Amino acid sequence: MHTVFVILSGLGLLAVTYGIALWRGTPLRRAFPVYTVLWAVAAAINLWVGVAHAGYSVVEELPIFVIVFGVPCVVAWLLARRLA
Repeated sequence: MHTVFVILSGLGLLAVTYGIALWRGTPLRRAFPVYTVLWAVAAAINLWVGVAHAGYSVVEELPIFVIVFGVPCVVAWLLARRLA
């Protein structure tokens, strides 16, 4: 369930990032790298919390990181391509 909440948080960050880009008149293709970096940092922090505090190993957390990072980034990429 935590993974779903983290993915939803990534989609929320996407909405905020793209919303600011649209408000400023910036193309979504230029906002995509900004979002990707922000989300990579947030997903890496989630990975670190899973390893340092929840007791998982890096090998156990890495597939979750790929899903948590990948799903919102694919959505962001598709939106940037579709709405550009």
